[in-house]
Amino acid sequence: MELLTINNVWMMICTALVFFMHLGFAFLEIGLTRQKNTLNILFKNIFIITTGLLLYALVGFNLMYPGFAEGSSGIFGFAGFGLSSPLTAEGALDLTYNEGYTYWTDFLFQGMFAATAATIVSGAVAERMKILPFMIFAVIYVGIVYPVAGSWKWGGGFLDQLSTPFYDFAGSTLVHSVGGWAAVVAVCLLGARIGKFKKGEIQAIPGHNIPLATAGVLILWLGWFGFNGGSVLSADPGLTSLTLVTTCLSAAAGGVVAAIVSTIMYKNLDLTMFLNGILGGLVGITAGADQMSPTDAILIGAIAGVIIVFAVSLIDKLKLDDPVGAIAVHLICGIWGTLAVGLFGNLAGVDQFISQLIGVASYAVFCLVTSFIIIYTLKKTMGIRVSEKEELEGLDVHEHGMDAYPDFRLNEH
Repeated sequence: MELLTINNVWMMICTALVFFMHLGFAFLEIGLTRQKNTLNILFKNIFIITTGLLLYALVGFNLMYPGFAEGSSGIFGFAGFGLSSPLTAEGALDLTYNEGYTYWTDFLFQGMFAATAATIVSGAVAERMKILPFMIFAVIYVGIVYPVAGSWKWGGGFLDQLSTPFYDFAGSTLVHSVGGWAAVVAVCLLGARIGKFKKGEIQAIPGHNIPLATAGVLILWLGWFGFNGGSVLSADPGLTSLTLVTTCLSAAAGGVVAAIVSTIMYKNLDLTMFLNGILGGLVGITAGADQMSPTDAILIGAIAGVIIVFAVSLIDKLKLDDPVGAIAVHLICGIWGTLAVGLFGNLAGVDQFISQLIGVASYAVFCLVTSFIIIYTLKKTMGIRVSEKEELEGLDVHEHGMDAYPDFRLNEH
């Protein structure tokens, strides 16, 4: 009982840290975009976490952990609507649910992850997507697509049943790439912001509050202690400590290397590239944080730092407008981190690498197809892009009827 209590308390602390990450995402997104769209981004982030938790309670949790029967395909299962309290015959809470945590803690911890996938898309489509279509997309993606995809590995589905099981410790693919693939589709169907590409030239559209974006990244880094540390699913001192060390070292290496490479390439000390390098290192280590040595973690983060710089440049050259770098960070570094499990650490080997490739390909196909169906249908039925006037004047005024930074002097007499 004492061990269960210790484990459960640690899991609840990690749940709180992952919840705190949503503030980090919000700060990062509004910091890297323009002042006139601040409220719109904040509204979407609040909508995602609130609606996401309700959807996860109603259908998501039981879609993600359906209890696949022996011999099933391991592709789709559903354990029923709502949450059911596991009770003993005497009607007391059943504490034998799991040696590491209770049923309720399990739900809440996993629920915090669920909303993250749609938050990644929010940043990529910032400043030009209508809010109602985005909300509909988020409901379907968080409520159905993410938990079905998650069941393939974390719910004991077909990727977990491979002869060499696909491995994703905390979600480089299951969370980050699932959001990243949808972000690619959304950005392609939306088109670039007005003024981003002029006469074939890439025009920088600076964010309005870089200090806030910096705070967002540091909050996300702090939240990753829960994201990865909680994925140990217990308070095991050795494994938890190692996981936090590899997570931090990868983040640090990603930031430093991205700063160095971008300085060499562009001859300026770019703070936003430094920040995205940190995030790239965090996403990169997430798939195998519990399997890596400190040296492995530094190498994985360093390579993610290089990848970030070239990925941001590539995305611009492809005329894809991603205001916050979500595709480079979450998708491309998510893929790298997933494949790195087969190259570094305790699981490295040809068979594991092949399983990692199968996993990456499976999620790519599923997420590209489902997100395209959802967003393309919305585009053809209700439209997904705001008008030119709304985009130029800002979504805050047109979609919310207020300003995030009102000039109080206008109201003085």
